[in-house]
Amino acid sequence: MNRVLEAIKDAVHIEAESVKDLEKRIDEHFLKAVELIDSCKGRVIFSGMGKSGLVGKKISSTFSSIGIASMFVHPAEAAHGDLGMIRREDVAVLLSNSGSTPEILFLLPILKRFNIPIISIVGNVNSELAKRSDIVLDASVKREATSVRLVPTSSTTVALVIGDALAAGLIVKRDFKEEDFALLHPGGAIGKKLLVRVEDLMHVGEEMPVVREDDSFNDLVYEISSKRLGMTTVVDRNGLLVGVITDGDLRRAIERFSSHLFDIKARDIMTKNPKTIDRASLAAKAAAIMEKHSITSLIVVENERKIIGVIHLHDILKAGVL
Repeated sequence: MNRVLEAIKDAVHIEAESVKDLEKRIDEHFLKAVELIDSCKGRVIFSGMGKSGLVGKKISSTFSSIGIASMFVHPAEAAHGDLGMIRREDVAVLLSNSGSTPEILFLLPILKRFNIPIISIVGNVNSELAKRSDIVLDASVKREATSVRLVPTSSTTVALVIGDALAAGLIVKRDFKEEDFALLHPGGAIGKKLLVRVEDLMHVGEEMPVVREDDSFNDLVYEISSKRLGMTTVVDRNGLLVGVITDGDLRRAIERFSSHLFDIKARDIMTKNPKTIDRASLAAKAAAIMEKHSITSLIVVENERKIIGVIHLHDILKAGVL
């Protein structure tokens, strides 16, 4: 068992060292690759055989997720009709550890005929693939990470890291933001967190609890109970926000004003300057404010004090934002 653990630790160490070595080789070739991809008018075509192909598929998927039109073309299938997926305005990214994969080399004259720029992610910079590429990204490793040196491990990790590094560069180059990413992932948790806004979830109109500052205790109880949000906003004679009252405030009022409870007014127990938010803010931001101040709702305002809605933590949870 100790030998097994040692093999596992060695694999992690070797792959980590391989990535560190890659960092030392990051140069202008990577910058040129980013610029070429950024200026591509068509799609980025990835291709590779075996494990390199799987890495290519992952990088292609990453590119698509940041808004770069991308697809994977299997090199063996390309010779049987899939070449029709490649267009003259595309950029090709070819992956091969040896740089001599027959199926990849088969693509070269066809890509050249279409005048398609070729970026190679290759483990042998002196290979045929490297020599015939427009940009060469060095994915060489000193050794693979297992005792069977033929098993692709370190080499595929480094190739994958190169793809991630290119994506990182393109994100900066295109000023790609979280909101842009969310637009491409509308159905998942990421999309909900970055796309759902306060105005999508807030209670408005008749659903919104409102009392005036001179309303009675009975009025407060009725409004909070009927609107079922555990609170009510308090407005002045002009309908502008002056405070908030929660069901907790009601309980404290019962303890404090028990002898003349029904003589008190909203202004007597309201919390002034309540926490607010604007309608265009992300629902995730509203949740963060609630968590920070240990509250369960926020008043949605415009022009500082005009109330247009109320958003409750339960609405955010129900929408799957958190």
